[in-house]
Amino acid sequence: MGNIGIWQLLIILAIVLVIFGAKKLRNLGGDLGGAIKNFKQSMKDEENASPESGGDDAKKIGSKSDRVIDAEVTSKEKNKS
Repeated sequence: MGNIGIWQLLIILAIVLVIFGAKKLRNLGGDLGGAIKNFKQSMKDEENASPESGGDDAKKIGSKSDRVIDAEVTSKEKNKS
């Protein structure tokens, strides 16, 4: 009962193919591959980032979003006048 042979795997694959269909399995495989690729890229980016630059990135992101919010508030105030 411990070993699964090639014929058992082919039967399981055929059943899954009949249940889900080829198109859905292809989309699922592509989504899974993309998720793994993004995860590996994130891990690589995290390894390459130095501890000193970690805080700087957060500051850059915060300052950019602050400018966008300030611009939206300013434009809404001008529209009210």
